[in-house]
Amino acid sequence: MVPALTRLKRRPEFLRVAGSRQKWAAPGLVLQVRQNSQDSDLLRVGFTVSRKVGNSVERNRAKRRLRAVAGEVLAEMAKPGFDYVIIGRKATLKRPYAMLVGDLKKALKRTKTDKGSDA
Repeated sequence: MVPALTRLKRRPEFLRVAGSRQKWAAPGLVLQVRQNSQDSDLLRVGFTVSRKVGNSVERNRAKRRLRAVAGEVLAEMAKPGFDYVIIGRKATLKRPYAMLVGDLKKALKRTKTDKGSDA
């Protein structure tokens, strides 16, 4: 059974995830994780890219790439019951897609929120 992926959209939701201080930085992205206290069958994910990455066109391109990677990886590998925030970096724009997928998979393992871990 694949858990439902829903979006984090409001600033307080992003701040709660950031406040958990559980994160992993990879060359192409940063993953922040927090246990969801409301629904244990739900995967919630949010995306953010700062102005340091580039102008609005580049930021939107980075977010599209991150959404594609998250749709591919989180549905199959992430444990339900967690909130994820994926932060784009400057390298997100030029990093090959396969390497971005690898970055997210590695980040899930490092934060112990992949389906293979016991956390």
